[in-house]
Amino acid sequence: MDFNDTPEEAAYRAKARAWLADNAPKYEIRRVGSPMAEQAVDLEDMARAKAWQAKKAEAGYAQITWPKEWGGPGGTPIQSVIFSQEEGRYNLTTAYFIIGLSMCLPVVMTVGDEETRTRFGGPALRGDDIWCQLFSEPSGGSDVAAVRTRAVRDGDDWVINGQKVWTSGAHYSDYGFIITRTDPDVPKHKGLTMFWIDMKAPGVECHPIHQMSGGAHFNQVYLTDVRISDKQRLGDVNDGWRVSMMTLMYERLAASGVGRTQGFDDVVNLAREIQTADGPMLRNASFRERLADWHVQAEGMKHTLSRTLTALSRGDTPGPESSIGKLVLANLSQDLANYAMEMQDEFGIVSDPALAPLQAAFQNALLGSPGGRIAGGTDEIMRNIIAERVLGLPGDVRVDKNLPFKDIPQGA
Repeated sequence: MDFNDTPEEAAYRAKARAWLADNAPKYEIRRVGSPMAEQAVDLEDMARAKAWQAKKAEAGYAQITWPKEWGGPGGTPIQSVIFSQEEGRYNLTTAYFIIGLSMCLPVVMTVGDEETRTRFGGPALRGDDIWCQLFSEPSGGSDVAAVRTRAVRDGDDWVINGQKVWTSGAHYSDYGFIITRTDPDVPKHKGLTMFWIDMKAPGVECHPIHQMSGGAHFNQVYLTDVRISDKQRLGDVNDGWRVSMMTLMYERLAASGVGRTQGFDDVVNLAREIQTADGPMLRNASFRERLADWHVQAEGMKHTLSRTLTALSRGDTPGPESSIGKLVLANLSQDLANYAMEMQDEFGIVSDPALAPLQAAFQNALLGSPGGRIAGGTDEIMRNIIAERVLGLPGDVRVDKNLPFKDIPQGA
């Protein structure tokens, strides 16, 4: 594991940093809050985000690992991480494209046919298409294999019926990945098939879920007799578990903190400004103990993620160790937001961006952080993955593992 840039990586970092310095400020957007969390789609914000995405695509920074025939520069995974790290220094809206470019499209490139890759590669690269991921279901919890949404073969088509929930950004997405049940007579992991669907197709209904933060980033999605072509299948029939695990691996890498800067610098700066009876909060012994704990967590995560960066530098694909970063980052973000609110005392309840520090960043983060501990797999799922696939500990007892899905007991 090497923590330092190679000479080639250092040169690329300098090049990316110079390009961002010349271009990124022109597209600087509001500092606080995720555009994906708004109740209504901010069309102006989305237009700015698409303009920035298109500018990156033109310069070869939109999807760095893509080959030249798909509009990318044919760069390395570590170059992509370096650019993300440098881009993270700016306050830019990129959230609309994370699911598509970081999770869905890498899978399209791996398992999709030539026609599918050609159709979606360029538009996604330029920010023309936005994607969502239709995995979770009301009765499934964190068990992806508990899918009940059915896809039934009808000649050269499939007909999909079911319901998805907690689908991020579905209400403004153009396309989506959907995992379906295609064979209930085999064990639950073996009867799944992945497709892509048009989110504006007949029979697809999106209903935003209003969250305690005031936003509506998550959605319930109802699918009623949605007819799709077999050409929209990703991977083989009943091989959806493998494809979904590939997608989730990329999702957990994206959620693990690779390519991002950490946020407790904002808490430190706030502590410098808040005055107590003994002076600035930054001098408070209790706060400094907390600060030390956060620093240890952040450094531990940084060095753990360095293993992933080293693997990416060698051209390897992300592995289950990405779950460590996702687990730590989600909890650290919630802890930082909670303590920042406490430091503000009674003023912590003020969520007006015009009045609260950092435009109510901490208030928004506190109310939104529980979602971060669920998205991409709950804390419990992450701990199981780390225990079983990283540490090699015995797996949980799964009594339904070899039962045909139709024979698994269901609620009334």
